[in-house]
Amino acid sequence: MKTSFSVIIVTWNAVSLLRQFLPSVDGTDYDQFEIIIADNASDDETRAWVQKHYPKCKIVTFDRNFGYAGGNNRAVKYASGEVLVFLNNDARPDPGWLTAINNRMKKSGADIVQPKIRSSENPDMFEYAGAAGGFIDRLGYPFCRGRLFDNIERDLGQYDEPVKIFWASGTAFVIKKDLFIKAGGFDEDFEFHMEEIDLCWRCLKMDKTIVYEPESVVYHLGGGSLDSESPRKVYYNYRNSLCMLTKNLDRGLMPKIFLRLVLDGVSGIRLLFMGKISHTAAIIKSHFAFYKMAVKMFGKRRRIKQYTHGKTPENLVFPGLIVFEYYFKGRKTFQQLTQKTNFNVE
Repeated sequence: MKTSFSVIIVTWNAVSLLRQFLPSVDGTDYDQFEIIIADNASDDETRAWVQKHYPKCKIVTFDRNFGYAGGNNRAVKYASGEVLVFLNNDARPDPGWLTAINNRMKKSGADIVQPKIRSSENPDMFEYAGAAGGFIDRLGYPFCRGRLFDNIERDLGQYDEPVKIFWASGTAFVIKKDLFIKAGGFDEDFEFHMEEIDLCWRCLKMDKTIVYEPESVVYHLGGGSLDSESPRKVYYNYRNSLCMLTKNLDRGLMPKIFLRLVLDGVSGIRLLFMGKISHTAAIIKSHFAFYKMAVKMFGKRRRIKQYTHGKTPENLVFPGLIVFEYYFKGRKTFQQLTQKTNFNVE
């Protein structure tokens, strides 16, 4: 039997993006899926436009903007599918994307799947947010196959094999509904960014499997919620990374947090010399915000230990520091990392 999917699209005042990207989602070549539009209190014509042009879509309207994490969490109770697909409103999937995901989940028993994510504007390039599957290094810095920091690779078929990964991108995040509920969903304290990595980390510690599926392709515009150069995005990335580490690191938490704070400071100084004063201010602000949230994050850490039974899979964690490899050793691609280490993604 085919898997039934619920494709959930959170949106806020972005009817222009729905006009551009929803037709491709609706045109999916698969007969067991529904589309749920989770409207975070838009005051544009989102609801009226969807009802007129895509009457089969479910529309759920919230009374305020709950962000990515909160909007998706609240939409899940309206989903009838066995598997949830959290899809950004600026993402355009190929027609056969769900068929490939269905085949992968049936074949490998994967609990979470990420499609190949290419750029909507440059379709032969990987896209920043996820590319060909995500990993972290030993200090929790995230990176992707196909994208290290701002170096984005052209898709030449170098990542065309399905592999186990550490995290799946929130751009097109596929997860079994019962697992999503059991793991507690996305952490709404994160608001934006890294909530999918945090959720994946918890699921890995529940002995679940996350897989990248190259036959499923999604094209992503990017920057629909926050521009990549936005100081606000810098704030969320730095703050949420520290929160995620506090919740999920198995051992050596305090030394690693201290080292991360030092490296964040170095990053802030670098940005200051580049003339990006607002970005440096965002890093400082993120640290003070983390200090205020620390007690709450330690409480979540204790609760996570109660429902997770495994440890972080070491073969999915890069043993070095991605910052050092990239900036000091000049290794700009995932393939260069794996050639120089015993990093095993199988």
